Amino acid sequence: MYAGLILLGIHDRCSPGLNSMVSSWSALLSSFEEVHQVLCDHGLTLDIKVIRKLTYRYAERARAEQQAGRIPLGDNDSLEGRRVVISTDGGRTRLREKKRGPKTKKGRTRFHGAWREPKLLIIYVVDANGKQEKSFAPFIDGCFNGPDSVFRLLKAYLETLGIQKADKILFVADGAHWIWNRVPILISELGLTSECVYELLDFYHAVEHLGKVAGLRKSWSSKERKSWVSKQRGLLLKGKSAEVVKAVQLICRGRNSKAIKTERDYFVRNEQRLAFPTVKALNLPIGSGAIESSIRRVINLRLKGPCTFWYRENAEKVIMLRSYYKSGRWNYLKQMANSHNSLAVA
Repeated sequence: MYAGLILLGIHDRCSPGLNSMVSSWSALLSSFEEVHQVLCDHGLTLDIKVIRKLTYRYAERARAEQQAGRIPLGDNDSLEGRRVVISTDGGRTRLREKKRGPKTKKGRTRFHGAWREPKLLIIYVVDANGKQEKSFAPFIDGCFNGPDSVFRLLKAYLETLGIQKADKILFVADGAHWIWNRVPILISELGLTSECVYELLDFYHAVEHLGKVAGLRKSWSSKERKSWVSKQRGLLLKGKSAEVVKAVQLICRGRNSKAIKTERDYFVRNEQRLAFPTVKALNLPIGSGAIESSIRRVINLRLKGPCTFWYRENAEKVIMLRSYYKSGRWNYLKQMANSHNSLAVA
């Protein structure tokens, strides 16, 4: 009988409409307690534990469909002939990890509240003027299982979207090793040609690091530091990245400080990703503001807070729900969660 109910879209003794409503409010609001209050205001009395269960099971079914490659697409989701921007970054969330030892006096299990970094990705399309296309809802998703997992997730989305048919593809991010060490591998696995793919360091992160370099010159005045940063910033925009790297090396030369070496290596390592004039001339973004904004909206405003600790698996489920909600793709997530293929998950 349960199998028959699932074929009708009824999971956990709830209709598809109620499941979707509870899960969407759990993604939108800042806590399950708020969801409980809103439901009560609408005449629906559900215990907080039930709300959590419905939300997590909803996300499980949707994730199972996504992992099976059954990602629903809209009529305007084809990337053929389009200009695609891809970015990824990490956030900060405190996870509840079990701690060895006896339980507390109240019988509760002790735990560590360590900070962990969930990885998030975004795929969006820009028009000929470099503005984000409103007709294409971005794809946002993330996980906690490390860089390899988020790149596998990214690869799955790009293959589903047919990234090989895109006109221009831009990978833009900050200078994190875990990102740029894996981008060339992803490009190779997807069979993309170098003529249409661009790798770019986020311009504003680069300028921030220039400020750190200038700050290492203790003998300079504040005015001299600002003047030096302004000059190097202009050189970056003009495409004279080699001169910037030389200027950075000149300042850092002869020093063994770890901080100085880190800043010097940052520009030397990413010299090939400083082609800002080339990318700007194509009307493609030179900053990774889209992923920075996604980190704030998806993770910081929901998973981050005073005395807030998450189990890893539950945090990942909320990340998926909130990602689809904030990107305007909730209806597609509903299709995945209510699919008949989710029978195995139920």
